[in-house]
Amino acid sequence: MANSLREVKQRISSTESTAQITKAMYMVSSSKVKKAEKNFKNYHDFMIRKKEMVQHMIHKASDDFKHPLLEERPVEKIAYLIVTSDRGLAGAYNSSVYKALEERIKLNNEDVNNLIFGAIGKQGFGYLKRKNYSLISNNPTLIRDDVMFIDIFPLAKSFIDMYIAKEIDKLVIVYNHYINSLSQEIVFEELLPITNLMASEADIDYVYETGIEKTLNLVLPMYIQDIIYGIILDAKVSEHSARMNSMRNATDNAKEVINKLQLLYNRARQGAITTELIDIIGGANAIGGDA
Repeated sequence: MANSLREVKQRISSTESTAQITKAMYMVSSSKVKKAEKNFKNYHDFMIRKKEMVQHMIHKASDDFKHPLLEERPVEKIAYLIVTSDRGLAGAYNSSVYKALEERIKLNNEDVNNLIFGAIGKQGFGYLKRKNYSLISNNPTLIRDDVMFIDIFPLAKSFIDMYIAKEIDKLVIVYNHYINSLSQEIVFEELLPITNLMASEADIDYVYETGIEKTLNLVLPMYIQDIIYGIILDAKVSEHSARMNSMRNATDNAKEVINKLQLLYNRARQGAITTELIDIIGGANAIGGDA
């Protein structure tokens, strides 16, 4: 009985330590969510203005202006870029991306041999590696909590160069879109070719020192890179939110386990005391009987 009590006490102590860790991780993630959400909202406003500017430039360009990134062609090879986290302990944040990707490939009857993949985040890279998918890079693209454009630039440029060289015919990015602190949704966004730029008029006009066509040749690749950066900011909010919720659930579960173990310990302790009392009373009665 003493050994049993000791084991329960040790489990309670161990679970309490786990609860303290998960609570601390919850508080850290909660703080990161607020900062990441603020960064994303600020950048989202910038991208709205950037899109309006690019739309205006295309509208002002000559009718015969063409650019490879605007060119739609028969789709033979598709590139998928998945956005995941570098670390785990984020609930279904990563696994939901994998599941949605596999379902889309199966639903569209896409031949894996005609697909190429890229991953932002160590977890996604490891998944694609395990599936033996064709990868654009043999090294993972790691993303720090304070997202830096320089981190994603090489991978984004590789996809853009491949599209211009006609090595791929479509680029789709898969990520967790942040809705609120309790929910995210998987989004498939087709980045290439660029098809969502509608002609529009603007209240202001611009002066193009090198000409509007040459300016567009520089701006359009940058526009795609900026979109990818904005998507990663969005996904980063979802990641911190998912980890925050996961750690909160872990803390709640740990407290529930502690309560159950405490109840078990109390019952075992009461049983031990009762047994001791019975022994004492039995011994006293035996002595009294002899007397």
